[in-house]
Amino acid sequence: MDENQSDGHFGADIASTYDDEHGGNDCRRVDAAVAVLAELAGGGAALEFAIGTGRIALPLAAQGITVKGIELSRAMIAKLREKSGGDAIDVVVGDMASDRVDGQFSLVFLVFNTINNLTTQDEQVACFANAARHLSDGGRFVVEVAVPPLRRISPGDTALAFDRSDTHWGTDEFDFVSQQFTSHHIWFRAHGPHKKSFPMRYVWPSELDLMARLAGLELESRWEDWAKTPFNGESTSHVSVWRRPTG
Repeated sequence: MDENQSDGHFGADIASTYDDEHGGNDCRRVDAAVAVLAELAGGGAALEFAIGTGRIALPLAAQGITVKGIELSRAMIAKLREKSGGDAIDVVVGDMASDRVDGQFSLVFLVFNTINNLTTQDEQVACFANAARHLSDGGRFVVEVAVPPLRRISPGDTALAFDRSDTHWGTDEFDFVSQQFTSHHIWFRAHGPHKKSFPMRYVWPSELDLMARLAGLELESRWEDWAKTPFNGESTSHVSVWRRPTG
């Protein structure tokens, strides 16, 4: 199998620039996320679904928390291994909706809209079930994801431009029946433009809550962001925390 095919949509072409082009070097955002995740882990072990290049896992491990990961893309794992401390992170190459990691965890987390990379409802439901299987009693599953921006799309349209800068253009194209969308990107790099499209499935907060209930989890908290801003009807994203009951 071709290396990029085995890595899904996150092959070497994406991994090589992922941190620069996908917010991995946004220190304030990373620090805010790590602070909340460390608090929720409560000193226990943490498991990151889609650990990627380790932009969250490595600073979380630096807080003294044991961190493990699941990641489909070997190219992303290779970038993680290049970083200081990257060799110390135990990563299973596989699917976050089905593959297992040894041990029980007080925290499982999935950040940066990555739940959308599971393109069917069944896969998203399976992801919640897999998180629950890894959690110890009282453990928490955390998901960071955008609220579907359908209110911003004009009647009759199916696409929404979400970014236009000197270095990147981004447009999402929606199918309102299937909840599928395709995220189209053009990055302007030194050697010329690079185009990439990612198939995704958008999901509503209430739908995620039902997935959590099916997995035996209960909603504990929902914020607009890592600063714990209260979530409301105008929020464009959310950080949600579901807890596995004790006993």
